[in-house]
Amino acid sequence: MKPVFLFFLISCSIYGQSEYPKDYFGHPLDITLVLSGTFGELRSTHFHGGLDIKTQQREGLKVYAAAEGYISRIKISHFGYGKAIYITHPNGYTTVYGHLQKFSERLENYIKQCQYDKESFEVEVFPHSEELKIHPNEVIAYSGNTGSSGGPHLHFEIRDNQERPINPLLFGMDVKDSKRPYVSGVFAYPKNENATINGKNERVPLRLIPQKNGDYAVEEIKAFGHIGFGVISFDKQDLAPNNNGVSNIQTFFNGNKSLEIDFKRISFDETKHIKRLLDYQYFISRKAKIQKLFIEQNNPLSIYKDVYDDGYVKVEDSTSSVYKVRIRDFSQNESWVMIPIVGKHEVIEKDSILDRSNKSLVRNDENTKLSAGNFTVDFYKNTVYDDSYIDFKVSSDTLFLGEDAIAMQKNFYINYDLSNYKTEHQDKLYVARFYGSYKKPYYVPTSRKGNTLTARTKALGTYALATDTEPPSITPINFHDKKWISNYRYLKVKIDDKLTGISKYRATVNGKWILMEYDYKKNTLIHDFNDNIVKDTKNELKIIVTDNVGNSSTFEATFFRK
Repeated sequence: MKPVFLFFLISCSIYGQSEYPKDYFGHPLDITLVLSGTFGELRSTHFHGGLDIKTQQREGLKVYAAAEGYISRIKISHFGYGKAIYITHPNGYTTVYGHLQKFSERLENYIKQCQYDKESFEVEVFPHSEELKIHPNEVIAYSGNTGSSGGPHLHFEIRDNQERPINPLLFGMDVKDSKRPYVSGVFAYPKNENATINGKNERVPLRLIPQKNGDYAVEEIKAFGHIGFGVISFDKQDLAPNNNGVSNIQTFFNGNKSLEIDFKRISFDETKHIKRLLDYQYFISRKAKIQKLFIEQNNPLSIYKDVYDDGYVKVEDSTSSVYKVRIRDFSQNESWVMIPIVGKHEVIEKDSILDRSNKSLVRNDENTKLSAGNFTVDFYKNTVYDDSYIDFKVSSDTLFLGEDAIAMQKNFYINYDLSNYKTEHQDKLYVARFYGSYKKPYYVPTSRKGNTLTARTKALGTYALATDTEPPSITPINFHDKKWISNYRYLKVKIDDKLTGISKYRATVNGKWILMEYDYKKNTLIHDFNDNIVKDTKNELKIIVTDNVGNSSTFEATFFRK
């Protein structure tokens, strides 16, 4: 049994941390806490909802319950958190443990029974409060790399009674961090066409000057009208070289607070709106995340407070001002950015008016339907954050929707009318999106109703009708037909599909369903003979794999066991 210990108490800070119990939750791993990901960290499509705890590049470390309670949910999925456990505690909080390799013996037996009952590797169950009680520091699982994990680690969350993730460090978890956040980019933005920055009416990168004391200055800018700012910033901790997210950002204009962003708690309902915090166009084109320090319309994020004039500042002609940014990590290490501003009213000569004659207007507050050829594109109300002009052109079976530079709140729908489309493989058609400089086609989730093919997506770009008639491949890894495998614990098979990807699979031995775990990162199916399902000497294996347009392959082999 792991020795019981309590997290270090830390003093109250600007976050009002005293409302969270500091001595309630124990450490989920019996190693030094080193993070590969912090709470609220900016991901491409969401805010990170917990801590990613390094497991020394290993799998199989014991994972301990942070406190007593009962298992209220177990979920196993190919993607996301992979194998995950949720424990509800008497104080109303829930802890979450994700990317697990496997569960403890009693939990493994429980969930495998559920998998065999449902004949599915992917399951989600909600045990009642008396079914799977958990003691403090009980080993509940072993760390792994399942789901959408990019490497071995434990994803750990603490949620309140409304299922809102809260920064676990608020509960007293201690991370060694004496390093100040650092800034790699600063930008200025005009709010409207009447604002200018260094003679331009567009996003302007500012020259960053690191100071000897660890803070930053920016070369003096000339501006006029309402402007906002953005920063690219990270935090580093003592025991890890990776870039982590910061915990708090505050801005000040001439000494007066303008805005604060606090990554203390983020609900799942709002996390998809990270696109409203980030400069989406810059992220797509440069793969760097500018955090906008101003609030645009239709921004539902709750991370802001003490906001004045939506975070914008008004610069008058012939004035001198100072804009400052304070960036903090959770340990209260901080870095400042100082931006001197000289007010100068400059008239911008517009050589040409923006040509929108070949673009289609998609409104935020109403449905918009674009049609040409066999394509129809539906943007329902609130799909875009702002009224947007979008390129729309159709050439034969190809749809052009400009570049992916406009953030979407939700999916829009691409429809293709197959009424007059003649092909012997009509049931194998799908919508593909072309990525990268080589314009490689990728499958977009596509469904068919009658003669209409519909794909859903959140990204503008180039799409085309495509055909997939090639079935998935199935290849045995550690056995062959007619082989004796009495000394093997695992049966391993590789499955793959080049065009549309794997949709489903089913494996049986002697006509009886067997559990095969699917690792999509390695394209493998693995059966554990310790499940004690395969008991005969002669066994007929049958595996059926189906891709996303319905092509199927069947693999059959005989193996022997004593």
